[in-house]
Amino acid sequence: MLAELALYSDRLFMATVLVYVLAMVLHGAAYAIERAPAKAVALVGAGGQDAAPIEEPVEPPAGGRAEKFGGMALSLTLLGVFLHFGSIVLRGLAAQRWPLGNMYEFVSAICLAAAVTWLVVQRRSAVARPVGLFVLLPVVILLFLGGTVLYAPAAPVMPALQSYWLVIHVTAITISSGLLLVPGMLSALYLLRRSGRLAGIADKLPSADALDRVAYRTTIVAFPLFTFAIIAGAIWAEAAWGRFWGWDPKETVAFVSWVIYAAYLHARATAGWRTGRAAWINIVGFAAVVFNLFFINMVVAGLHSYAGLG
Repeated sequence: MLAELALYSDRLFMATVLVYVLAMVLHGAAYAIERAPAKAVALVGAGGQDAAPIEEPVEPPAGGRAEKFGGMALSLTLLGVFLHFGSIVLRGLAAQRWPLGNMYEFVSAICLAAAVTWLVVQRRSAVARPVGLFVLLPVVILLFLGGTVLYAPAAPVMPALQSYWLVIHVTAITISSGLLLVPGMLSALYLLRRSGRLAGIADKLPSADALDRVAYRTTIVAFPLFTFAIIAGAIWAEAAWGRFWGWDPKETVAFVSWVIYAAYLHARATAGWRTGRAAWINIVGFAAVVFNLFFINMVVAGLHSYAGLG
């Protein structure tokens, strides 16, 4: 029975990746179609001065088709979220524990949190819908890595992780990491939009101000949860190892990440820093989170070496 649950979980995981990829493709189609009319008009005007004006459109308005593709992409993303959640639930039932005991499960949960965050963001700010392609791209990449390089069979966790603090600390750090993925991408797109480079890609993005505003608001939500996760981890460390803080590599990088995000929020609220400087700080903060997730867990030996890859 448990083996069957694990198999169904893996199948739902694969279905999730497929659905997210299709949603990403549809987002990309909507993004490309929105640029097509401008190019068509430019080609029509290239016939010379004596060319007769064309009063009828060359093709149906792209906005309607782009809206349809975008709506389909959002529907698929929502479907992917349900499949993704089902995969995680079945994984927990198969392993008979909280499904956050190794890197495969951790990455999967982070991606679910990021996908849910994106659905909420676009719901509250429809102007950000074109960003869906760029948000789903890292989600798909992480899920691919999770399902291949990081995959681990459903099994009990080591005794050090058999604690209720696994539910509190690891869940909080997972959700906050998924939340922070979205503003990290938005800040990168903000810099691209603001730079004026790659106009063919950036011209249909929301305005730089809109991207910066959504990134800031999402980080404001994620930062308190990230702070709570670090505090909960310190309490768990005292219960497990007899000290609240020991400057273990993972603890150190987590603290550095917290300082970077605190600096971002301060910079974003400071006159003269509400430009590319604050956005760069936000990107560096997310890079530190990713570094802590992969490099520290998989390469550096420490008390937090629970990747489950060996």
